[in-house]
Amino acid sequence: MIDGKHISVLIPALNEAETIPLLLGAIPDYVDEILVIDNGSSDDTAQLAKEGGARVISEPVRGYGQACLTGIASLDCPDIIVFLDADFCDNPALIKGLCGPIARGRADMVLSSRMHKDARKYLTFPQRFGNRLASILMNMIWGSNYTDLGPFRAISAKALKRLHMRDRDFGWTVEMQISAAKLGLKTLEIEGSYRHRLFGTSKISGTINGVFRAGTKILYVIAREFMRGEPKEVLVQTEETH
Repeated sequence: MIDGKHISVLIPALNEAETIPLLLGAIPDYVDEILVIDNGSSDDTAQLAKEGGARVISEPVRGYGQACLTGIASLDCPDIIVFLDADFCDNPALIKGLCGPIARGRADMVLSSRMHKDARKYLTFPQRFGNRLASILMNMIWGSNYTDLGPFRAISAKALKRLHMRDRDFGWTVEMQISAAKLGLKTLEIEGSYRHRLFGTSKISGTINGVFRAGTKILYVIAREFMRGEPKEVLVQTEETH
């Protein structure tokens, strides 16, 4: 717990057997629940996650958003939900930095931004360009101040319920940020810690097809949400953590 708040970490995973033991071993002890959603892995991801102390849920229908939705439905009544990728590129030690402002009532959602100089160098050019473009568009339309679409983030369970998330693949992160801006949620960004993948290549940024599909979906979600209603201004503050 952090300040009396129950913390659940939700980890969508697809063929991450090499990193999942390392990731689970790095998650701080104050986390109350670790849920790994095995999204149709053909390796030992699920078994190794169980051995590492996580609760494992199977979701054979592929899709990042699909895995997240399945995980959310399986959580044990948390106060704060942390979304963390299974590739171990993000540093789980930052979970406290993400959850602290929410636990203390200063924020509804906190994002780990990879766009500062120490982390940005580990992103591919398509990642940097795409995240920057998406952030600029969201900021122009909804009056936010986002810098990144990084998947490492925390949100209060009450706020997440208000978002009515439904995207089932690459549009998950941008849908969450747009919905938060529309509702006027209190949102913060902290400086994230990011690094190259330890093993293999990214299933999105590591292939031309993945980059194209993700980029197209992100732009589609922005256009769709713009057509649905008037923007609601909300300021996203940025603070440093070390």
